[in-house]
Amino acid sequence: MNLELFVLGCGGMMPLPRRHLTSVLLRREGELFLFDCGEATQISLKKLNLRWKNISAIFISHTHADHVTGLPGILMLSSQVERSEPLYIFGPPKIREFVESSIKVLDMYINYEIIVKEIDEPGVIYQGDSFRIEAFRLEHTKPCYGYTLTEEMRPGVFHPEKALELGIPMGEKWSSLQKGEHVVLADGTDISPDMVLGEPRKGRKFSFVTDTLYLPDIAGHVKNSDIFICEGMFENELAESAHEKKHMTAGESARIAAEAGGIKKLGLIHYSPRYTDKDLKVLADQAQEVFPDTFLTRDGQIIPIKYED
Repeated sequence: MNLELFVLGCGGMMPLPRRHLTSVLLRREGELFLFDCGEATQISLKKLNLRWKNISAIFISHTHADHVTGLPGILMLSSQVERSEPLYIFGPPKIREFVESSIKVLDMYINYEIIVKEIDEPGVIYQGDSFRIEAFRLEHTKPCYGYTLTEEMRPGVFHPEKALELGIPMGEKWSSLQKGEHVVLADGTDISPDMVLGEPRKGRKFSFVTDTLYLPDIAGHVKNSDIFICEGMFENELAESAHEKKHMTAGESARIAAEAGGIKKLGLIHYSPRYTDKDLKVLADQAQEVFPDTFLTRDGQIIPIKYED
């Protein structure tokens, strides 16, 4: 099952000519999940030829303008195609007011159902086919949440030679066993999946954190992520200014990745506009001193998230 990450925007505060505001999208076997929706998100979607009709849910970290100003455009864009499934929008308090007032003031034509869910308590907020999305609290100047998408464990590798030894005919019963289901043979013998499958295999995990002070608790939520996308807004030398604004430095983001354990890659995002594309190297260098597997996200990046086996 394919899982891909698309970086739609990596900037913070204000859009720049080659750096749109923060937004990333996950595509899981054709189903799309959008995390934050900065200004001009729909332009990035079109550049990457992504089918916005397939966006199932949008997850907003907080209601500062640089994370939500692209949302009205996405809502209107979705009305340009036939859509039978509802669009879910999750976020902190005020997200419902923002959506409803935008629709009213702009007199939007909406031809599909929009379900807005304000997050009251952290935990699982969305579940799909063999995966869940959880929200956890961050500390910013407004209520703010981070998110993880975690796949369930997968059945182990199927061993056809064991199935043949047990007299299981090739076909439907093999398929059922590979899905983790019991089967019964013609003579009444019950065959359990563990008799023909190897050890269960780990699914994949994606984490998204932006606009927050460093919190030790974040590490526990994002541990074992295949991709951890985290703000790297300021260099370490600007820590005092970052903390006044309730942001992290690149070094602090890397510290979370190192403390969490099991993280394969850290992708920095939400850069201050003070940094030119060339200047961003200092953020990467400082993060890599703490967590070597760090990279800088860039607008238009496509990152496949593969199974470890």
